[in-house]
Amino acid sequence: MRFLPGQTELVCAHCGHVQTISAADSEHRQAALREHDLAQGLRDDLPGEAMEVVRTTRCTGCGALIELEGARHATECPFCATPVVTDTGATRQIKPQALVPFAYSEKQAREALTKWLGSLWFAPSKLLEYTRKNRAMTGVYVPFWTFDAETRSAYSGQRGDAYYVTRTVTVNGKQQTRQERKIRWTSVRGRVARGFDDVLILASLSLPQRLGRALTKWDLSRLEPYSADYLAGFTAEGYTVGLADGNAQARQEMAAVIAQDVRRDIGGDEQRIASIDTDYSDETFKHILLPVWMAAYRYGGKSYRFLVNAQTGEVRGERPWSVWKITFAAIGVAILVAGGLYIANEGGAFDDVDGLDYWID
Repeated sequence: MRFLPGQTELVCAHCGHVQTISAADSEHRQAALREHDLAQGLRDDLPGEAMEVVRTTRCTGCGALIELEGARHATECPFCATPVVTDTGATRQIKPQALVPFAYSEKQAREALTKWLGSLWFAPSKLLEYTRKNRAMTGVYVPFWTFDAETRSAYSGQRGDAYYVTRTVTVNGKQQTRQERKIRWTSVRGRVARGFDDVLILASLSLPQRLGRALTKWDLSRLEPYSADYLAGFTAEGYTVGLADGNAQARQEMAAVIAQDVRRDIGGDEQRIASIDTDYSDETFKHILLPVWMAAYRYGGKSYRFLVNAQTGEVRGERPWSVWKITFAAIGVAILVAGGLYIANEGGAFDDVDGLDYWID
């Protein structure tokens, strides 16, 4: 049985039998989406039902922690296309509480990827052939953390208010007046407060961080309580960014937002921030899985990854450049420029004056 993207059904690829996935009742949904206490999680003191032991294998190519289901002992790493086999494998980790089911099928994801690759300039021809050959894409549930927090911040700094001074200068023997902008600085102190909800942090080291973070258009209101039914036929990666490291990244993102709040609170035309002291409270987290279609392509001895957001169809990827296409394009531009200059010169567009060529309008 395999989960059918965009549906709430499992389908058998051999006989076509369809089985409906039962909807979670409100009590189960509320329990699944309940936040964990962050301090408890950092102490590794979560209730037993929040933990699980899974069979995993670590990719020797990129370090991904891949979960293997059932009797599977070998697979191909969806992140870098390296063949992997199961190792000693049992890992105790925080259980995923919820997931966003696949909405895009493999066919739809390939169409989105093909369209995106076709829009790339100077891409190797073999790259487009790769998609035309209908190479299989891998559906992967990628691990993420979400963090909530209430923050109160005390700051100190300076507010800059602009004013203008008229200056008289001499240019080519003539006096001219100019307005010179200056800043009047005033010391300030204050407080700001902000609540954060579901700050999303990629919990995988296998994906390039810029690509994983670029898949930002997730609708977390579509989260469903974790169920193995949604994973049927797909791969799931275990988190390789721990809870503490994920929280540190989340606090960095929160700090950037708080700094913007401070600048707005300071006001004026310019701001200088000397210090921000933030107190965090009511800190909670969730561990969730989000759906991504992946393809890995090897070119010039290097692996390139392409990601398709399986909820929205958004595409991100690492793209190789064709050296030959770039070279031929450069030669073509040079020939066109040289030809244009030759025609212009033959037509008398250039006159030689004192050994120098000048363009005549």
